[in-house]
Amino acid sequence: MTYLLTIKEAAKFLGVSPKTLRRWENAGKIKAYRTQGGHRRFKVEELYQTVNTNLLTVCYCRISNDQSLDDLEKQVNCLESYCQYHGWSYEIIKDIGSGVNYKNQGLIRLLKLICNQEVERLILTQKDKLLRLGDDLFFTVCEFFEIEVIIINCSKTESMEDDLTEDFQEIVNQLKDRLYGLNNPTNAKLLEEVEKITLKYK
Repeated sequence: MTYLLTIKEAAKFLGVSPKTLRRWENAGKIKAYRTQGGHRRFKVEELYQTVNTNLLTVCYCRISNDQSLDDLEKQVNCLESYCQYHGWSYEIIKDIGSGVNYKNQGLIRLLKLICNQEVERLILTQKDKLLRLGDDLFFTVCEFFEIEVIIINCSKTESMEDDLTEDFQEIVNQLKDRLYGLNNPTNAKLLEEVEKITLKYK
């Protein structure tokens, strides 16, 4: 005879919250059966198949354009060692780009995985490897999807000054892109000042 669990029992079995189970059901990742009273019930054998099959441990690492690929590999090695120590299967996502560039391909892929509810935990060597600006919003999204975020805080291998300089130049470039095409003297003057600032950091 098939044994059915309540939503609280099933959530405890999988190590997630009832809220997560409801989302998985709505997304079609798990099937719930209804009692005559409309309450959810879950089959134990189907829960066994569900345990961690749809969830990933994602390791994200990033370097700026001016940094050495060796710095990227050091992050990768640190993340791999951490996951292997804990016995987790994992996926490494790498980016080379500014920490204020929200269009980095790896970052976009990570966000898609999170929004598709495919991530169980996110691991970083340092907090600012994700984003220099807007990381709190990103972590709020992780909290909403009940994703565990682990920051190892490995020793920094890059030049903080060089990294921040590139981030600043990226912000300046974005500002210039927004101002170009707006035909008024004030913007033209502002662009001149922006150009002067940019040259100081090259």
